[in-house]
Parts: sequence; structure tokens; C-alpha cells
Amino acid sequence: MMYTKELIFNEFKEVTKKDQKKKKEIFTNRIEYLKCLKEDMIKVPRNFNNISITPQQLQNTIDCWSAPNPRDAFYMKVFNMTYAEKKQQEELE
Repeated sequence: MMYTKELIFNEFKEVTKKDQKKKKEIFTNRIEYLKCLKEDMIKVPRNFNNISITPQQLQNTIDCWSAPNPRDAFYMKVFNMTYAEKKQQEELE
């Protein structure tokens, strides 16, 4: 099965809905989905020919989602500061 960006986004939305069903949002389904996607990408790379993401980039995403606060992890990766620090910086500008 050839993966498309739209298919990956739609599947990710579905696992996100599963994670958000509980009172406190969890991230286990999203992490598991990303891990399986990475494994598939390594095992059958031809199914991902039209996707411009590498297994290492996917691993970075898995690492961020696995952090205690994923939003802060993503902000640290991109801006080298937490979400709150970035918002404070934007307010000062």
C-alpha cells in the first residue's frame, strides 16, 4: 500500500481521537502509530517513495510525543525554549 501525506494525516487524526477519549489526554496511541509507521518505513521503503520524511525525522517526532509535555518538547526542538518561554518572548516583541 502506497502511503500519502493525506493518508498519514487521516490515520493520525483517528489515533488522536482515541487518545482524547479519556478525561486526561494521553499520547500512547499516537506514539504507537508513529513507531509502527517508522518500522514500516524501514521494512518497506518503496511504500513511502512519495513521502519526504526520513525514519530519523520520524524518530524525532516520536521522541517529542514521548516527552512528559509534548508541546514543550516540540518547542524546545524548534525554538530551543518551552512553549511558555516562547509566548513570553512574543509578548515582549
